[in-house]
Formats: sequence, structure tokens, C-alpha cells
Amino acid sequence: MQQSEVSRIEVDPKDVSRTEVNQFIVQGLISELSPLRYTPAGVPVLEFLLLHESEVTEASQPRRISFSIGVVAMGDLAQMAGTMGLGCKVRLQGFLAPVRKDSQKYRLHAQRIQQI
Repeated sequence: MQQSEVSRIEVDPKDVSRTEVNQFIVQGLISELSPLRYTPAGVPVLEFLLLHESEVTEASQPRRISFSIGVVAMGDLAQMAGTMGLGCKVRLQGFLAPVRKDSQKYRLHAQRIQQI
């Protein structure tokens, strides 16, 4: 059996349109919660881990999905999320961004948080 090669394309950041969509919606349980902190400019920041579990249909077959994703909330959202505890079920909407510049790891930057 031959190993297949991974194909990659190089994208010039100047070629990416401002109208591209980066929206992520997920719900799950808060499984880890860091203490509320503040940026040097005084903006509240809260980081937590969201545990998601669901079943989806792929190619007409059921598939069980389970993953954790890091989340960061800033400003008023951070203060509001800080009042929620571990095990709290939430629905999040936001965008994905690298953890650090040039990183292959991503986290969800929350723009809306709804306790459910």
C-alpha cells in the first residue's frame, strides 16, 4: 500500500477577500475554566475549554462526534461567562483563529454566548 502525499497550497494574505466567512457555532459543556484576567489595556479576558458531543450523519451513516475546543471571551462576554460554572451548557458563536501567529492550533473567539 502506497502512502499518499498531502497537497498544500500557499495563499498570499493579500489575495484573501475581506468577505470570506469565518463563523463557528457550537454547543457543549464548560469543562475547564481559567480565572478572569485583564489585558494591559484593562480588557477582561476569560479562557475556557468547551466539551462537545453529538451524533451527525455522514455519507448516510451515523457518526459520533466528541471533541474539546479552547475558547476565549473578551470584554463584557468574559465577565458574563465568568459567572457560569463548570458543567454549564452553552451555545457559542464566534470565529476560529490561531492560538499564536503561524500556529496550526486554533481556538474559538466567542462573539455570543448563550446559557442553555
